[in-house]
Amino acid sequence: MHHDRILVINPNSSRRVTHGIDTVLDAMRVYSPFPIEVIDIPEAPAGIALQSDADTTAPLVQAAIRAHKAAAYGIACFSDPGVTGARENAPTTPIRGIGESAILQAMTRGDRFGIIALSHKSILRQRRLVRTMGLCERYAGSYPIETTAEGATDSMLLERMLDAATHLCKMGADTLIMGCAGMAHFQQNLEHQTNRPVIEPTKAAVALLIGDLLLSK
Repeated sequence: MHHDRILVINPNSSRRVTHGIDTVLDAMRVYSPFPIEVIDIPEAPAGIALQSDADTTAPLVQAAIRAHKAAAYGIACFSDPGVTGARENAPTTPIRGIGESAILQAMTRGDRFGIIALSHKSILRQRRLVRTMGLCERYAGSYPIETTAEGATDSMLLERMLDAATHLCKMGADTLIMGCAGMAHFQQNLEHQTNRPVIEPTKAAVALLIGDLLLSK
């Protein structure tokens, strides 16, 4: 067990989503001075579609952090379930949710950001996150592709992703955020087609965690 590792927790039970997260982080492993590992939570829902799913998952995330020792933790769901409570329980340990991390990164790349959402219901949670962060003036909006976290891993959804990205650009987004870890494989295509920075949230969180650990040395 690596106590100096960065542990990324997929807070749902989808092995397909976990594999996608693990794959997209391979490029970061080459440069990271810390091991990066990915796990999921078998007893969690298959996806986090509703606020009630996020509420159910939050204590499971906190239990996973207690059970798996690491130097830093990333929570790979855009709703950031369990992050606030986990930070209360371990105030000196870097713990980052991918939603908050992606928004922070997006603001360094452009004036206004837009979020590609899984569904209309996801947009409600994204609005709450933006409002909680006090960033409504920097938020161009969200646009849904109407799928699930596992469905987002399907490369056939590229046209929907491009349509959502186009709408967000028209809404004034300078930077685009993919609102689910399962969308990671679309990043390069979207950047090429839109000529906008596209933020992949799990990589954004891990990059910040690497910085957290280096700054603590």
